[in-house]
Amino acid sequence: MEKSKLLTISVFGLLALNLAILAFLFLNGPKGHRPPPPHGDQQNPRELIIEQLHFDAAQQKEYSKIIEWHKKSIRDLDNNIRQTKNDLYALLRQQQVDVKAKDSLMTVLNTFQKQINETHFKHFEDIKKLCHPDQLEDYNALTEELGRIFSPNHPPRR
Repeated sequence: MEKSKLLTISVFGLLALNLAILAFLFLNGPKGHRPPPPHGDQQNPRELIIEQLHFDAAQQKEYSKIIEWHKKSIRDLDNNIRQTKNDLYALLRQQQVDVKAKDSLMTVLNTFQKQINETHFKHFEDIKKLCHPDQLEDYNALTEELGRIFSPNHPPRR
């Protein structure tokens, strides 16, 4: 077979293969890289809790106060964590990392993380205190879903 004929067949074969790959990717798309669904079709946690616990207007008003306290507490703790991490990573600029300072900052970070978990827990204790006796069964059902509801990768079911 002549070189030019072999080259022509190879070029057309590679072109066909590239077109097939492009068509496959266009039609199927990469499976793990789909954009997240828009937030508009999901309930936010506040709405979901109000709906599932059947809060009345007075309970909703108190719940709003609890949410504000919770947001402020978590925001403050997040700021503390961010600053402590900056201090920790600043140790990397030293010629020799001070192990005691590193361990101390790690302990502080763990303490802040514990405080975040305690704040979340108290938040739901406060929500429970808002419930009337006939709402406690719904509250208990809600507690079984908290991990899923607040997971960034698993939005709440409707």
